Amino acid sequence: MENFNKNNEIQIELSDEIAQGIYSNLAIISHSSSEFVVDFVRIVPGVPKAKVKSRIILTPEHAKRLLMALKDNIDKFEQQNGSIRIQGDPGFLPPIGGIGQA
Repeated sequence: MENFNKNNEIQIELSDEIAQGIYSNLAIISHSSSEFVVDFVRIVPGVPKAKVKSRIILTPEHAKRLLMALKDNIDKFEQQNGSIRIQGDPGFLPPIGGIGQA
């Protein structure tokens, strides 16, 4: 249990490569009875194909924790910067084919 210090806190390391991040402008979320799968995709205008840049697999409990953490962060962001406006239909999903299922 070397990841825990005296106060039972986890020390999280962030490598230089991961710290740079990966740009995504689309997230595709699917689920099975035991997990949620979030695929982060980069769509480039005029290019008919898009690649999944990263896939995160979560338990249902962790997916709900992520939802709550995102809501909390969005609320704090909007308090400081004003409302985030979504252009067009916020429920819009681009036509996607050939995507596997979780």
